[in-house]
Amino acid sequence: MQNQQSQQSQNKNQIANPQTGELPKVKSPEMNDRDYINDALSTCKYITDSLNIAVREASHDQLHQELLQLLNETHQSAREMYNLMFQHGWYKLEAEEQQKIDQAYQQFNNYSSQFPY
Repeated sequence: MQNQQSQQSQNKNQIANPQTGELPKVKSPEMNDRDYINDALSTCKYITDSLNIAVREASHDQLHQELLQLLNETHQSAREMYNLMFQHGWYKLEAEEQQKIDQAYQQFNNYSSQFPY
């Protein structure tokens, strides 16, 4: 009973669209559309992490600009894949409690008094 209550409270905080019904009911070893997009999204996340380091460490101006452009394009691709997955109900988010949001805001707002300007 407690597990069921936990699941219900978890679902209440979940932000998601209903699945579109495009996926098979039983998962087979073959990759489906969700698997391909999820793999591409994971790859974009990995690439943006690596490009972020490369952009920071590029000493040549032209190289810096080219890497920055690639970083921006990769972030945009990741966003488009996320949006597609969310629209199809393949990506779920967990809503945070307002109290935790307020605490985080207060914590970081207090840091602003430490800025020199």
